[in-house]
Amino acid sequence: MDKRAERGRATRDQLVETATQLFAEYGYEGTSIEAVLDAAGVSRGSLYHHFATKEALFEAVFMAVEERIGAEVVSAWDGTDDVVAALRAGCLEWMRLAGDQVVQRVVLIDAPAVLGWERWREVEEENALGGIKAVMQSAAADGRIPAELSDAFAHILLATVNELALMIAKAEDQTSAQNTARSAVDELFTRLLDRRDQAGES
Repeated sequence: MDKRAERGRATRDQLVETATQLFAEYGYEGTSIEAVLDAAGVSRGSLYHHFATKEALFEAVFMAVEERIGAEVVSAWDGTDDVVAALRAGCLEWMRLAGDQVVQRVVLIDAPAVLGWERWREVEEENALGGIKAVMQSAAADGRIPAELSDAFAHILLATVNELALMIAKAEDQTSAQNTARSAVDELFTRLLDRRDQAGES
């Protein structure tokens, strides 16, 4: 049974990896189940054992990419003691990832259309909003922002960085869009969360 379960997990991982590459290159609409089967070298029965529909396969790909994003964002702030500096580093890393073809196509372009905007927003909030809220509450405790606005500012920041990521994904000049987005994130953090430091300098 353990070997069967292991083979099953390996087949599922292979399907997700193969589908990720195809969805990133051709998009959801441009990728057929037949193309996934051919590229993965598995039977139709094996695919439908793990994923009842093409949409279910796409959602698994989406969640896998989201997991990678989370790991890379966390890695970006490793070794940073200040929570606001860590959040800034994470947001800047998200701007970098928004230039990645897989992230662009799967997470930013296709996921809202395939899974629905509400489901896409739900996942984004589950993965990011809690951490942003915690940082905003810490910033409020330090006197950087009004405590009563900490949750609202968390929603504003999440919406802002996601909108900037979409701007990057749709830009003709990716490098220029990323540079603009990174500058905007830096300026936003300076104006919103570095007020205490600015007051000390004046």
